[in-house]
Amino acid sequence: MTVAPAAVAANVPQRRRALAHPSLIAGAVVFGAVLLAALLAPLIVTHDPAAQNLGAALLPPSGEHLLGTDYLGRDVFSRLVYAARTDLRIGAVTVIVPFVAGTLLGSVAGYAGGRVDRLLGYLVDTVLAFPFYVLILAIVAMVGTGERGIYVAYALVGWVAYARVTRTATAVAVERPWVHAARESGLSHRRVLLRHVLPNTLPQAVVFLFTDVVFVIAAVVTLSYLGLGIQPPTADWGSMIADGRPFLTTKWWLATAPGLAVVVTGVGLSLLADGLTDLWGER
Repeated sequence: MTVAPAAVAANVPQRRRALAHPSLIAGAVVFGAVLLAALLAPLIVTHDPAAQNLGAALLPPSGEHLLGTDYLGRDVFSRLVYAARTDLRIGAVTVIVPFVAGTLLGSVAGYAGGRVDRLLGYLVDTVLAFPFYVLILAIVAMVGTGERGIYVAYALVGWVAYARVTRTATAVAVERPWVHAARESGLSHRRVLLRHVLPNTLPQAVVFLFTDVVFVIAAVVTLSYLGLGIQPPTADWGSMIADGRPFLTTKWWLATAPGLAVVVTGVGLSLLADGLTDLWGER
């Protein structure tokens, strides 16, 4: 009986192997802190993120307002934490459809080959012919601003990267001895693909998923900065950067704080992706 490498258990326990990768631990700590702050936002903040007080506009950081207030008198720290909830939620939800669709299409194309593979290649090349952000902006402008436009735009564009990653991994996996053995044993193509091929190619798509969330958050921030993303009064890092830009030379923390939040979140997710790549590469 032929056993796939992914099914071979390592001698070292999984937890000990994970602890041997500093990037995985660092990424989990950094991103975990951001995620925890977002989840516990109602317990952390002391001000309503949408409450305006024009009499207290543009106050500097203090004990009452940790990051001061914006031009409408809203507490910046409260908006920063609640913006994490918004952007992380949108980033997670947005990648679901592209991940599922791209992984399935890439797996089928890589396994079937021939015309199916060439057809997927034509579709991928067509989408890649347009710059990513230009295509996203165009679709959002046509569909409408806000979360709905973001979801639709990325669903139409984001699947391409997953399809390419999975298609390449599947094309390599189908040449492995255990796949040939499964085919020769009389198993159906669907069973071979789902039970023997996909478990060995899915980790690459999952690793890319973490990196893709970073791209999505960056796209959401960019759209919100341009006024095409999350609409007021919902707190969002992109809109916070846009609101703080006119005061960059005098109240620099208004735009710097949400910008740093984007960077920290991106670093945490990138470290997680690198750590998972190293961990699963030991199999």
